[in-house]
Amino acid sequence: MARIAGIDLPKNKRGEIGLTYIYGIGLTTARKILDNTGIEYGKRVSSWTDEEVARLRQEIEHYKIEGVLRSEVQMNIKRLMDIGCYRGIRHRRGLPCRGQRTRTNARTRKGRKKTVAGKKKAVK
Repeated sequence: MARIAGIDLPKNKRGEIGLTYIYGIGLTTARKILDNTGIEYGKRVSSWTDEEVARLRQEIEHYKIEGVLRSEVQMNIKRLMDIGCYRGIRHRRGLPCRGQRTRTNARTRKGRKKTVAGKKKAVK
C-alpha cells in the first residue's frame, strides 16, 4: 500500500483513481502527475515500485493538497463572512451560496426540518 501525503492509497485501484483519494487532486491533476512521472494510468497502485512512489511524492510536492488546501479554503470562507458580502452571509446562515433555489431542494445545506402540515382538504 502506497502512502503519499499522509494518505494510504487503495492498492487495488488504478493509479489515476488512487491518486484522487488525496484531497486536492482530481482526475485531471492525477493524469497530469502520472504523465510527468512516466507512470501508466492503468497501472495498479499495488504494482508501483518504490522508485515510482518516490517520483510521485516529489511531483506532488508542487501542488497544494490536504491540510494546506483545507486551511486555505476555510480562510477564504472566513474572509467572506468577515467582510459581510452576500456569499459570506449565506455561509453564516448555512444556506446555499451559489444561486440555488431554497424553496425546495436545499436540504443538504439547510438540514432536515420537521414535516410541515399539508393543505387542508376542501369540504365537499
